[in-house]
Amino acid sequence: MDARGVTRRFVQRWNGATLLPAQEDDIAVEEPLEIRVSGDSVATTMRTPGHDRELATGFLFAEGILQSVDDLGGLAHCGRPGEEGFGNVIEVTPAPGAFIDVERVSTARRGTLTTSACGVCGRRSVDDLLAVCPPLPPGPVLHPDAVARATERLRDVQRNFARTGGVHAAAVLDADGHLLAAHEDVGRHNAVDKVVGTLVLAGTVRGPRAPRRPLTRQPAVLAVSGRVSFEIIQKAAMARIPIVAGVSAASSLAVDLALRSGMTLAAFVRNERFNVYTGFERLLRE
Repeated sequence: MDARGVTRRFVQRWNGATLLPAQEDDIAVEEPLEIRVSGDSVATTMRTPGHDRELATGFLFAEGILQSVDDLGGLAHCGRPGEEGFGNVIEVTPAPGAFIDVERVSTARRGTLTTSACGVCGRRSVDDLLAVCPPLPPGPVLHPDAVARATERLRDVQRNFARTGGVHAAAVLDADGHLLAAHEDVGRHNAVDKVVGTLVLAGTVRGPRAPRRPLTRQPAVLAVSGRVSFEIIQKAAMARIPIVAGVSAASSLAVDLALRSGMTLAAFVRNERFNVYTGFERLLRE
């Protein structure tokens, strides 16, 4: 748990009969983070402070700007500690000889504010994404119980949620159910960027144009605490995660993208049950 993710504010509670005296309560922190690449502002997102390096890396990877950790020369907050707003701007610099193509982020998306509610919604079509992200290969095949249990793993990492009730969580598991990465954030898309960024920085996840490396634990399941939107599927597809399990509903565009990208999409994953909309072949039939 990152202490920067929780603050305290006074609250008065109505218990159905009486307005109780004011007392302090834990509240999830929401602050802006501007992501710059070589001085060029790419996006500003409303996020929970903490793990900004992972957030910026995951965001840029999902946009196709980064192919691997090899593209990164530096990730650092701008300004000095103690200055007002320090920690809310992060500068990304390319590695020597690497080229980070910020033009891959369209004019409509660059420099805009992505909210903690939904990110930059509806700005891309399914065809746009599939042009840079080939469909996923077959496999792995998992027992349905493995998908049903995936969202249960979120409870283990939702420490800020337990205190505030105000943040989302995302986790990535391998085919054996081992936890590879997990993060919380006020924005569900930010939580996904943070887990993907963690895997990119570790060299576990690499883009389609990056040289392949022998890997041991491959990401198999992305579990998210909220609804499954188009952007969640986009980020999973770019990270080559074949199964997405969401606690809540899936949107129509998320289902369409999952179908065309060869992904397994399960929604309402809770109480050992779920609905699967695409990619049924990855579920073991007994």
